[in-house]
Amino acid sequence: MKEPLPITGYSLCNALGIGRAAVRDALEAGRSGLGPSPVAVSFPTAVGAMPRELEPLTGALSPWSTRIARMVGLLIAELDGPLTAARARWRPERIAIVLGTSTAGAESTERAYGYFVEHGVMPAEYDFRRQHTYGALLHVVHGLTGAAGPSWVVSTACTSSAKTLASASRLIEADLADAVITGGVDTLCAMTLMGFRGLGALSDGACRPFGEGRDGISIGEGGALLLLERRGDARALLAGVGETSDAYHISAPHPEGRGATEAMTQALAQAGLAAEDIDHINAHGTGTPLNDIAESKAIAGIFGAQVPVVSTKGYTGHTLGAAGSTEAAMAVMAIEEGFIPGSLGAAPLDARIEVQVPLTTTRGRFRHVLSNSFAFGGNNTSVLVSAP
Repeated sequence: MKEPLPITGYSLCNALGIGRAAVRDALEAGRSGLGPSPVAVSFPTAVGAMPRELEPLTGALSPWSTRIARMVGLLIAELDGPLTAARARWRPERIAIVLGTSTAGAESTERAYGYFVEHGVMPAEYDFRRQHTYGALLHVVHGLTGAAGPSWVVSTACTSSAKTLASASRLIEADLADAVITGGVDTLCAMTLMGFRGLGALSDGACRPFGEGRDGISIGEGGALLLLERRGDARALLAGVGETSDAYHISAPHPEGRGATEAMTQALAQAGLAAEDIDHINAHGTGTPLNDIAESKAIAGIFGAQVPVVSTKGYTGHTLGAAGSTEAAMAVMAIEEGFIPGSLGAAPLDARIEVQVPLTTTRGRFRHVLSNSFAFGGNNTSVLVSAP
């Protein structure tokens, strides 16, 4: 059992809206953010795109003002209060940054390459280091927050930003940091849409996690940041994180959910909790036929059919490298707000799904919530958050 760490603040932006309140309202109303793709592709699909244009970064950070950097700017702005309090408590070199992403600046590079194809030269304002790389994200967060502690980016596909919470807790436990800005962000781009289409994993319309006849994922964009501290006014507690790698297949889950089972078991053990203590599970729930069956088996093997299991990807789409932190933040929201949304697209439910999947908003007291993220290559992460 590990000592839980306070999550003193969190921020969200995705297809449901910008900020916690907008996301909460959409989830509570059962309103999806999925719609037509703003990225030009030659096939039908639905995506979770940001709902409005994003304001550019200004001043010294203007050369870094890509779409993904603008999302980071929005997330940092919503964390302003907790960050101000953290800066008053800790020296800058004791505030670390651990971010997760899958695409990084690929969207900016795609646009720059399109310009090159048309004009024969790259755009004058394009700079690979400032606009494409993982380090560009870190530079923006350093500039906006003043944090000067250890910093790095995790990129493990769909577990990227879930794993940042494990890294953050280890930094604090090792006395290398007192606070960590953690989470992830990803943008829509043609590469991921065409890549998942090539894999046969992309839905023609809005994804339907756990639903009968589901045909694949819907890609989304957005992000979430969570501020983890050694001490502080907790909105929730990071109680445990389980990490495994079953290495079953490069793109398919283990059919019995072996690595997923072990990740959830590890998270419970770290938190010192039993299966019956868990009040809700935010499932990875991508909407692909194989993933949903495997995850259902893994969850049922530990929790039976008593715990309500919801996938929020029917609302936001699969935000890839940002999904882990987005859904961990939604787990905190369930604790704070006292409700979980219905699992959009799950009706009619696939008869092979072995868990309880609510179809409408459920209100109640949620003390301990598990959030699952599973990635290519059999990489699995389960994040357990608890009421303070």
